[in-house]
Amino acid sequence: MSFQDQIKQGIPSILPSKKQRNPAISHAPKRKDILSPEDKKLALRNALRYFPKEWHAELAPDFLHELKEYGRVYMYRFMPDYPLFARAIEEYPAKSKKAAAIMLMIQNNLDPAVAQHPEELITYGGNGAVFQNWAQYLITMKYLSEMTDEQTLHLYSGHPMGLFPSSEDAPRVVVTNGMMIPNYSKPDDWEKFNALGVTQYGQMTAGSFMYIGPQGIVHGTTITVMNAFRKKLKSGESPKGKIFLTAGLGGMSGAQPKAGNIAGCVTVCAEVNPSAARKRHEQGWVDELIEDQSELIIRVKKAKTNEEVVSIAFIGNIVDVWERFDSENIFVELGSDQTSLHNPWAGGYYPVGLSFEESNQLMAENPEAFKAKVQDSLRRQADAINRHSAKGTYFFDYGNAFLLEASRAGADVMAENGIDFRYPSYVQDILGPMCFDFGFGPFRWVCTSGKVEDLRKTDQIAASVLREIMKTAPNSIAQQMQDNVTWIEEAEKNRLVVGSQARILYADAEGRSKIAEAFNHGIQSGEISAPIVLGRDHHDVSGTDSPYRETSNIYDGSRFTADMAIHNVIGDSFRGATWVSIHNGGGVGWGEVINGGFGLVLDGTQEAANRLKSMLFYDVNNGIARRAWARNSGSIEAIQREMDRSPGLKVTIPNLVDEEVLKIFF
Repeated sequence: MSFQDQIKQGIPSILPSKKQRNPAISHAPKRKDILSPEDKKLALRNALRYFPKEWHAELAPDFLHELKEYGRVYMYRFMPDYPLFARAIEEYPAKSKKAAAIMLMIQNNLDPAVAQHPEELITYGGNGAVFQNWAQYLITMKYLSEMTDEQTLHLYSGHPMGLFPSSEDAPRVVVTNGMMIPNYSKPDDWEKFNALGVTQYGQMTAGSFMYIGPQGIVHGTTITVMNAFRKKLKSGESPKGKIFLTAGLGGMSGAQPKAGNIAGCVTVCAEVNPSAARKRHEQGWVDELIEDQSELIIRVKKAKTNEEVVSIAFIGNIVDVWERFDSENIFVELGSDQTSLHNPWAGGYYPVGLSFEESNQLMAENPEAFKAKVQDSLRRQADAINRHSAKGTYFFDYGNAFLLEASRAGADVMAENGIDFRYPSYVQDILGPMCFDFGFGPFRWVCTSGKVEDLRKTDQIAASVLREIMKTAPNSIAQQMQDNVTWIEEAEKNRLVVGSQARILYADAEGRSKIAEAFNHGIQSGEISAPIVLGRDHHDVSGTDSPYRETSNIYDGSRFTADMAIHNVIGDSFRGATWVSIHNGGGVGWGEVINGGFGLVLDGTQEAANRLKSMLFYDVNNGIARRAWARNSGSIEAIQREMDRSPGLKVTIPNLVDEEVLKIFF
């Protein structure tokens, strides 16, 4: 059968034979055995309902084996025979061009060059899934091939509930992931209900089909590291030869060494999984691989002395590195961590003193002992960081729940007031006040032609638009504008593309709308050869309510609320988004955040021009309005500027209280 025929058939008419997992690629760790015998029976019923009754007797033992061996029913025998990658949009069988674009984005998320555990349908973060199993993928792709522009596909945590009549103005797909009743949103709830096959962890951009490989976080990390060095170094002092020490090379965290190179420092990134480290080295995301700790010490000292710009992957545990750098008196200018601590007990963080293989075995066979070792490791890591901090290291939490999980482990990471952490979130110190409060966030696009020349053209258009906006931009955003002009002009030479021909930059509402309008005009004129998909990371101004990351610099007490994210996804859906998503979980963990995303297809039509103006405007200004109400000064400035520019916008502005008024009462 051809690729198109396989897409259109969905579940095959003939039962496929068993398939073996590919030993050459990374696989998800075995999940804990959390289901009772009755639960396991229910998990099998749930899995078998996708298939004809006459297949059940053969599939039941197969699925039970997967459940016992891996902790989940992935349905490996239904993995497609065709390779998974983002093809040109014209290659997808579809009645709707928008549906074809969504199929392209789904396959990009599952491309082995992009995905962390592709055969388990996990894109990044250890558990950030596109679907729970391969049946869901097959049925979804079939529905998308049949969809018209007057239907909407509804996905419940990966499960394609079906195509429902709607209208051309409605989203083509509505995605929810992990939307649990609040009292069932603990880590073990995810383990149980995911094993039952009724919910999934969509991470941020995995379950919303908007992941573009490590490039997405390279930009955010570059902006963060550049501004962290600006805070740390004296005016005019170069980051060359200065150390940025961190951990994690799997999935999103693989962006760190590339970002360090762009920022111009020495990046040392520890990774316990040898295959993940080697994959990033082979892809060119990290310059050097070192496995011996003594060799690492010699190399780092040389890099400092010679004021090099270099990235080094150390295959080993980050705790050993922090402790050894302390004993060797190697000064670390910047420190952070990007292990997947939102998922600490199931492969997101590996404890010091055990090999990667030993950890995976203990995780599956004795989860309580594994948890104890993880927490001991976190305490050791925090102690070593504290010693470095006393010497002058600037350490920041990079939104991976490191400080949260360290505090739960009893590590010495709390401030004197016993409420706050002693180290800031990078959002509190950098991205919040410098970017999010002014509406700057991770605007991204994908060229559905798959052509390098289309991406190159969009880079040129975006740079031109930003340069024009800079002419009248206020001083408060001048640095961010310049950083992003520099980024987009140098993007191609930094070889950032993995998977689809995609790009990211930070832009505000004005920038996003004007860039999108220019793209749409370019498609209409033929300057760009095929439609463009617009989107963003959920890690943005409006999309996410996350008290320890995206909204950690909101100080009016509302950072634990999630009204903004819910309004964002609802508001985007009726203002023109092609698809919308809302998730429980994300970069800081299940039950710790609500986050939403969108996709918008530009096809060169006037309809697309109308949609982008309405939707992108709201998608950004919703968050600025909320941040302004929280009394964030940058947001008050930004929303006032937007109201001056847009007469239809009327936002409630806070009346600031003179602290002297309150002093007499407290």
